[in-house]
Amino acid sequence: MGRWLGLLVLLCFGTGLFSHLLQEPPAFLAGDLPTRPVWGYRLTQGLHVASGTAAIPLLLAKLWTVYPRLFVRPPVRGLRHALERLSVAVLVATALLEVFLGLLNTVQWYPWPYSFRSVHWALAWLLVGALLLHLAVQAPAITAHWRARSPGTRRLPADDEPNRRSLLRGVTAAVGAVTAVSVGQSLTPLRDLTLLAPRHPGHGTQGLPVNRTAAQAAIPPAELRDWRLRVAGPRTYQLTRVELARLPQHRARLPIACVEGWSKVADWEGVRLRDLLERSGAPPGARIRIVSLQRRGGYGVSELGESYARDPLTLLALRLNGEVLSADHGYPARLIAPNRPGALQTKWVSRIEVLS
Repeated sequence: MGRWLGLLVLLCFGTGLFSHLLQEPPAFLAGDLPTRPVWGYRLTQGLHVASGTAAIPLLLAKLWTVYPRLFVRPPVRGLRHALERLSVAVLVATALLEVFLGLLNTVQWYPWPYSFRSVHWALAWLLVGALLLHLAVQAPAITAHWRARSPGTRRLPADDEPNRRSLLRGVTAAVGAVTAVSVGQSLTPLRDLTLLAPRHPGHGTQGLPVNRTAAQAAIPPAELRDWRLRVAGPRTYQLTRVELARLPQHRARLPIACVEGWSKVADWEGVRLRDLLERSGAPPGARIRIVSLQRRGGYGVSELGESYARDPLTLLALRLNGEVLSADHGYPARLIAPNRPGALQTKWVSRIEVLS
């Protein structure tokens, strides 16, 4: 169980690292973020949430098998034993906090005053560090275990073998069941089994789930009626929605994938962002800022580097699945780009700014 749990932790950490780099890239990487494959973020974030969810029953079972060691006497038998217990305390506390914070994030429940993303990011590094320290402290015991193993050697007394097998079967069934009834939010062939997933990929207006409605984002109705897109660059200009709809329209079949784990492919139609930028005289390599009308909630502003801004599949979308965007999906216009976190696919776009 420890080995499987370690693999899940590493998978969750690696996919989480990729998600963080897409959301907050370092300056030297911001213009070269990958836009292909278009389903890349859908796959990695789906794996991130699925592996984190699967780790919960496995982590609880692992702790149940070792909890009697918490009460050994004397509590500390020397420096090495003290380091071992300290590493275990940090490892257990961090692992429990990390997976349960992640679980609450999937349902968008934040009963704490601090930023989930920054704390989740810091805890991930602390968890990996504690795991490496634990492995270093336990290295002699691990080495001795593998050297002592042979095909004919029993690891447990014969009387304990049935209990061990029953435990492993039960834990395997629990991990499989939790995964099967939640992974359908991103693995659409299993969408009918999404009993525990907070989002069903097919439920929502225009065939897509909605994380934040127009009402929740406090979109001013008056600004929707008088809406104009302002493109601020060397040659600043404004367009009404009717004027936008008269420009050359392009279609793209792209997934939208949110950090909570759900994703769905949809058909988008609108104006290429690079066409709007060329009209404004934006120089090559310029960073682009997208500003939303929203008055409440995070991610009202996002930035795009060169790779996203000039990609032919990056659209200022006006239509979704053949219909005009609904208010909850970002009417009058929203951003959609390939291989980009859903939180950064800005809705209710009001301004496009060319940054130096």
